[in-house]
Amino acid sequence: MTESELHRVLVIGVLATAGVVWLMLSFVTAPYGRHARSGWGASMPVRWAWVVMESPALFGFAAIYALGDRALSFVPLCLCAMWLTHYAYRTLVYPVVSYATSPARTPVVIVAMGFVFNAVNAYVNARQLSALGPALDSAWILDPRFTLGVLLFVLGLTTNRWADRILRGLRHPGETGYRIPRGGLYERVVSPNYLGEILQWAGWAIACWSLAGLAFAVFTAANLIPRARAHLRWYRAQFPGFPRDRRAIIPFVL
Repeated sequence: MTESELHRVLVIGVLATAGVVWLMLSFVTAPYGRHARSGWGASMPVRWAWVVMESPALFGFAAIYALGDRALSFVPLCLCAMWLTHYAYRTLVYPVVSYATSPARTPVVIVAMGFVFNAVNAYVNARQLSALGPALDSAWILDPRFTLGVLLFVLGLTTNRWADRILRGLRHPGETGYRIPRGGLYERVVSPNYLGEILQWAGWAIACWSLAGLAFAVFTAANLIPRARAHLRWYRAQFPGFPRDRRAIIPFVL
């Protein structure tokens, strides 16, 4: 099997996994965060869980991308920078600012699954950009798909970071409980952070215009939409006065 054939198999595997994940998470809520529960084996501190899970998407992507013969081309470099901007934050900053003093723990099995997915996903997208996919020359910058993709990515990134800041601001030092977030998109949905991440990777897929990018965008939605719906059920159960018109992830729709 050539590398191109292996790459295509792995991309199709990511798409297939998205379907499996959607089905599983529609019935079983992943046991971490507010949905943590016993019975899932060994666990580790949540801040280190994030670092371990996300590391392949940061360091693995950068290393694999650098091996490609188009690694110094302008458009792939722009797309690489978009990817690394997200994952540098998610791997190195988010665990510190959100969980530095948190006693929460994450099951090792969840960490292991996240690590494996991120490793495969980093490989297929990095190699697509810098070696195996169609060359994206400077003319691609003028293509409306690239412009739309970058704008969606920036909108999603901004929404995701804003939503994270709101959530962090809900707790005073030493607190571990939950409160109802307020303001902005939080008046319409319970998980604008997930909406932002979905927009990011939809934008990435459009800007790259690749099956690898599309597979990641589809997987992101398959993973986060069921979890947002679980968050909505949790809020309604925990807070009797929770606004009934607030949706899970898409204002007025879902």
